[in-house]
Amino acid sequence: MRTLIRSAAAVAISFGFASSALAETLPGDVKIVDMTIAESLTGQDGDPVAGKKWFVGRKLGNCLACHVSKDAKDEQFHGEVGPELDGVAERYEEAQLRAIVVNSKAVFGKQTLMPAFYKDSGFNSVGKKFAGKTILNAQQVEDIVAYLRTLKD
Repeated sequence: MRTLIRSAAAVAISFGFASSALAETLPGDVKIVDMTIAESLTGQDGDPVAGKKWFVGRKLGNCLACHVSKDAKDEQFHGEVGPELDGVAERYEEAQLRAIVVNSKAVFGKQTLMPAFYKDSGFNSVGKKFAGKTILNAQQVEDIVAYLRTLKD
C-alpha cells in the first residue's frame, strides 16, 4: 500500500498537481535524526490558530491535560505533569518540537509520560479500535508545532 501511495505521489508531483494528502509523510516513514524532524510532515506550514484548537482540545491533542500555558489561561484544568510551555519556542527549534510531538519517547526516552501523537505501531497494549491509528494526523502535528512556535516568554 505504501508503495502505491508513493508511486501516486511521484506521478502527481511529476505532473505538478500533488495534493497535501499525497505529500504527507506516513507515520512509519518518519525519521527522527538527532532528536529532530527537519521537514514538515505535510510539505505545508502549520496553522497556529488551528494548532491552539488541537492543543486545548480535550478529544485530540489534549496538551493541557499535562501542561500549563499562560496563552491558554482561559481554558480549565491545566496539568502539572509536563513542563510549563511558556517560552517553549525559545527553548526548542521547530524541528525539535516536531520530533517531540511526533514521538516524545524518541526524544526524551521511554520514561516520559507524553504519548507519541503520530505513531501507529510498536505499542505494547492497544485497544482494537485504536490499533494502527495515530492520535493526530500529520497536519494537526504541523498545526500544533506552529502554535508552539508562538509561545515565547
